[in-house]
Amino acid sequence: MADLACCGTEFSLYVLAIIGLVCFAGLMAGLTLGLMSLGLVDLEVLIKSGRPQDRAHAAKIFPVVKNQHLLLCTLLIGNSLAMEALPIFLDKLVPPWAAILISVTLILMFGEILPQAVCTRYGLRVGAIMAPLVRLLLLLFFPLSYPISKVLDWMLGKGHAVLLRRAELKTFVNFHGNEAGKGGDLTHDETTIITGALELTEKTAKDAMTPISNAFSLDLDANLDLETLNAIMTKGHSRVPVYAGSQKNIIGLVLVKNLLTVDPDDAVPLRTMIIRKIPRVSEEMPLYDILNEFQKGHSHIAVVYKDLNEKKDTAKKVKGAEQLEFKDSCRKYRGKSEVPLGKEPDNLDVGPTSATQSLGTESKSQDSRTGVTKNDRGQQIEKTPLSTAYKKRHRGCSYCILDIENVPIPEFPSNEEVVGVITMEDVIEELLQEEILDETDEYVNIHNRIKVNMHASKEMAMELNSPEPSPMDSSVTSTSPIPNPS
Repeated sequence: MADLACCGTEFSLYVLAIIGLVCFAGLMAGLTLGLMSLGLVDLEVLIKSGRPQDRAHAAKIFPVVKNQHLLLCTLLIGNSLAMEALPIFLDKLVPPWAAILISVTLILMFGEILPQAVCTRYGLRVGAIMAPLVRLLLLLFFPLSYPISKVLDWMLGKGHAVLLRRAELKTFVNFHGNEAGKGGDLTHDETTIITGALELTEKTAKDAMTPISNAFSLDLDANLDLETLNAIMTKGHSRVPVYAGSQKNIIGLVLVKNLLTVDPDDAVPLRTMIIRKIPRVSEEMPLYDILNEFQKGHSHIAVVYKDLNEKKDTAKKVKGAEQLEFKDSCRKYRGKSEVPLGKEPDNLDVGPTSATQSLGTESKSQDSRTGVTKNDRGQQIEKTPLSTAYKKRHRGCSYCILDIENVPIPEFPSNEEVVGVITMEDVIEELLQEEILDETDEYVNIHNRIKVNMHASKEMAMELNSPEPSPMDSSVTSTSPIPNPS
């Protein structure tokens, strides 16, 4: 039987207490789900890059959620007190069986299902509004919740921020692409570049290098005649490796822009040109490390070698072990002592190099190798000696230049077998996960079309019984390097 008569003052107070307990229990249950589902990383992201309203809400919630175990204990204690007190108040108004039935129904509908459904959808807003109340409850239940939270910290550890692993992050980015059909706004190029940047740390030099059998290089003893210059221009590279003897014995590189003043008729020896030193990297060196070295400006191309003494099962070193070296040869030497970049003394005597020799250092042999030519007006012009004409004074580091004339050709360890070359473009292609098509490809295609057009004009001239092709056609065919269409 009910202890209180219906519709009295005390009866109304009990009804209000029951409604308050149901609302409080529902609020605690909703906040438990809403606040505990907000990770610290998610809140930091919203604070820094969210919408203005979300930034304000996240800033209010973050201090409350920072100690997750303390917050969890406080909310659960408040929820338990409300649910346990509800049947006591109902027992004063209705019979015991009705009190149990009503309390279960009210807690299930209005204390669990409805609050959790609302806080799941609007947890950030509700949490920001109820943040002052949660702070008050943290102080009120602190003597009881703090010891329990410390036990949880000792047993389970403090609640650290959960970060996505690399593979999970790539999948997460793909889901945010507009091609996934999930409402994301990232384009295909954006998702591809982000995925390429995440995968670049797992790739090494051997994954992006050009095999040495497919690399274009020049012999140190070659002459820069018309055929060689045509081959260089057809390839379209800005840097060409130079080898001595064997193609795998790459000792340096030559910048194609330094060949602009070379006259094909002179057949200038390649030895007289400025040959720069080229770095050497192991095939197991990560691409990120290679990219960082390329950014320093010493070189944008490197030789990839394979260590023959290294066992196959220990090829990939564990992180934290010995790191692979980017062997940059741009250093000064004086005897056996080495002077790193940026630490060279003023009185260091490096000796003459091919980049710092002036045009007057070979005055004794200049007369014997000086030629005389005539221009279009019949005036005589004295040529510069071939051995010094292309040795311009290098404005950069002179110790980055190979001195072929005064220093022996560099020798490398026999256990380091050259397997390829790698450039900055190769690393960028792995980052973009797409091939970079430069102007060289268009250049080759244009020449192919010119060749077809010229053949058509020649056939037309032959049909018209023309004695010879036009001057423009003959000049183009005689001087322009036309690659094989195949």
